[in-house]
Formats: sequence, C-alpha cells, structure tokens
Amino acid sequence: MNSIWRDSVSLPNFPSLDGDKKTDVLVVGAGMAGILSAFFLQRSGLSVIVAEAGRVGGGVTENTTAKITSQHGLCYSKLIQEVGKEKAGQYAMANQQAVEDYFDLISEQKIECDLQRKNAYLYTLNDPETAMTENFAAKQLGLPSRFEPDLSLPFPTAGAVEFKNQGQFHPLKFVNALAKQLTIYENTRVETIEEDTAFTALGNICAKYILITTHYPFINVPGYYFMRMHQERSYVIALQNAPGVNGIYIDMAQDGLSLRNYQNLLLLGGGAHRTGENHMGGNYQRLRQLAREYFPGSSEVAHWSAQDCMPIDQIPYIGTYAPTKPNWYVATGFGKWGMTGSMVAAKLLCAQIIGKGSPYTEVYDPSRWNLKSAASNLMDEVGHAVQGLSSTVVQLPKTKTDELPRGHGGIVEHNGRKAGVYKNDEGRLFVVSVRCPHMGCQLEWNPDEHTWDCPCHGSRFDYQGRVLNNPANRDLSES
Repeated sequence: MNSIWRDSVSLPNFPSLDGDKKTDVLVVGAGMAGILSAFFLQRSGLSVIVAEAGRVGGGVTENTTAKITSQHGLCYSKLIQEVGKEKAGQYAMANQQAVEDYFDLISEQKIECDLQRKNAYLYTLNDPETAMTENFAAKQLGLPSRFEPDLSLPFPTAGAVEFKNQGQFHPLKFVNALAKQLTIYENTRVETIEEDTAFTALGNICAKYILITTHYPFINVPGYYFMRMHQERSYVIALQNAPGVNGIYIDMAQDGLSLRNYQNLLLLGGGAHRTGENHMGGNYQRLRQLAREYFPGSSEVAHWSAQDCMPIDQIPYIGTYAPTKPNWYVATGFGKWGMTGSMVAAKLLCAQIIGKGSPYTEVYDPSRWNLKSAASNLMDEVGHAVQGLSSTVVQLPKTKTDELPRGHGGIVEHNGRKAGVYKNDEGRLFVVSVRCPHMGCQLEWNPDEHTWDCPCHGSRFDYQGRVLNNPANRDLSES
C-alpha cells in the first residue's frame, strides 16, 4: 500500500534521458536530499541535471513520517562522550538550523505543504534519569530543550525531553514545488560512474561535479560505505477517528512507538529491525494491536514502511565521496532523521562546491574512520556480511517447493537447487535467485511486505525480483 503522502499528491512525470548530456552538476537520486541539493546549486548559478532511477520522491522520501526536528532520539549525551562537545555541538546546530531553513524556504517559495510548528518529544516509559541526562546534554549544546514530566498520551510515560518549535509537513507537496523548477530525468538509472561521466542505458552524462544522493551509495570502492552502515526497516499505520496528540513523539527505546498527526489522521509507527532480519513478520499486526488498545474506535486507512541507513557512529556521511574522487560528493547515513539530514546535506554540499565553506564540514566528513567510538559497530557490520556470504554457500534449504503454503515465500529446494520462491494465493510460483547482486549475500524473505531483503547491506527486491532499494543496482536473476 502507498503512503498517505503518495496518495494525496500528483507529481508531474519527468522524461527519461534521451542521449548524452553535459552539465556543471549531476545529482544522482531525486529524493529529498537530491532535490534540495539540486535546487540550492541551481540557485547558485550552476547548471544541474538530476537523474532518478524511478520516480521523484519515490524512495525513502515518500515513506517518511516527515518530522522536521533536531531531536534525533537518544543521541546528544552519547555524541558528547564519543566525539566531544565541539563536534556534538556542530551536529546539533546544523540540524537546528535545518529546521529553520525549511520554514524560511517554504515561506520564501510560498509552498503549500501543510507545514506546522510542533514541539518534539523524546519520551520514556520507565527511565526518567536517562531522559534527564539527555535533556542536560541537549541544553549544553544550545538546543531548545527541557524536561517534561507529564505527557498527554494514551499510555503512561515517565517523562520526556521536549524540544520547542520543531516542525512537520507533507514531504511530497514540498518536493513537488521544488522539482518543477529543475531539470530531472526519471526512469534513468545510473549504472556506474567513471571520473566525470555517469553511464546509463539511455545515454551518458558528463559533469564537473557528481553528487550521489541515492540513499545508500551504489559504488563500493572507493568509499567503502557498505562497511560503515547498515539499513533498518520500520512500519507505519495511519488511523482515522483517533485523537490528536499535538506534537511529534518518539520513544527512547529501540522498539518503541512514533506518533504524529496529519490533518485528521494519526500516524503510528514502530517495529524497527535490521533489513533482512524479519523472517517471522508481524510488525503491522503489532501496530494494529496497539492501535486497538490505545485508540479504540480508530480504523486503519493506510500502512507503509520505510528504510533508513544507520551509520556506525550515528553521524551522516556528507561531503567528498572519497579522497581519490575530489569531484564526487555523497550524502548518506541519515539514520531515521532524513528531513533535517537532507537539508543539512544540501546546504553543506552546495557550500563546498561553490567554495564558501561551512562550519559543519568536519563533523560530517565522509573520510572519518572513528574506530574508537565505532569499533564494535564496525565488527558487527563485518560479521553480518560474513554470515550472509557464508549462508549463500553452505546453508541448504530444508523445504521443497510443494511444501510451501500459498501466500508465502521462502528459500526452498526447487528443481534440485536452492531458490527463492513465492507462491501466490492461486498457487503460481515466482522463482528468483537468492544471491544479492550487490555483493553476493543470501537474501531473506520478508513476510510483512512480500519482498526479498539482504541482511548484509539492505538491498531489497519485490517477489518478482525487481530491485526496490539499493545498493543493489540491478534485478535478481531467475533461478
């Protein structure tokens, strides 16, 4: 099912690439970060082309909860400890400035996108001490934070960190207004990049600067981003006839709930897990059960899921793609905070390209390898990759195709070989290779979404094998 954002706005269709092009800047990826970057660079006087593999805003942007806030979960006390107060302060101020940049840009461009000022709340069910520690850290860094002991939510809490005057909006209405001002080629997948040229099946694009804003970078070397972050999925249901919550909320706990209103709907989110680790399913069912418990009388009108890149030190990678590629730039690893992350990226990349500089360059530098703060997470990423690769070689299926129930998918023995099979309600089989084309890891079946997901780096494919999420850049082969 589509998100409420996709179903409530009609974006124009942009043409596909029709031959070779030349431009000052090529932006690869037309999500929030790509569109904002292209807009600011074009406004600075550069010629800009945006190449998008699918539709504008068709990836993470259309599936966000669209909270515009510098409150990024339980992060500031940890950042102070791990990268120091100076860099933690740079991160805090960059994101707080991004909140105001949205309000300024929307006012300047007169964009109707349901923008509202809302207070943001990081709440806890049972740990007020940790919440108070986070509040103290945020205040130290100059953020508009205070501890709120009482919340008006339909379940008991033990307090919250409140950030004043944050925001929420309709992300695709916003993207739509900016995209109409840009040169965009849809259904134009960049397959590879060499020096100043991006190669597609429809033509090549030569550019002085190339920005890779494809959510997860699809070029492994240089950069090695696949070693420095993983991807997570989370789930949302939209409820009608539920009371307003008058704010934007997220639980301190990893498995907690996210809440915000949009018009007469309540968006209830949760169920986060590492991509490729959801073989049991049940995430939508859990949200529906909590909706019945906390919001009796409400009913579901939509449900959808999102995917987020999680960097090993909690800080996005924004800047030069790698020291050996000074004309390539990247914006990735926004965690679950892609709205402010996208604005920070667009402003920072624009400043770097036009030579203005930025006070936030150091903290977001993609070349950093902060092993002191991220060593355990780095080893975890390597461990997942090794496990996924070894499963492809040694793990044999225990189920045969005829044992697979209708409406289910899984790795089975099919015609004497290991294969990924989905059997629809009519009994038709969809058979694909379970080897991810990105780096060869074994895919896992996601029963909540009927997709094949990679536990190593987060690539995803529909049940017919068509690529949905990168870094994989091509469809699955048939098995």
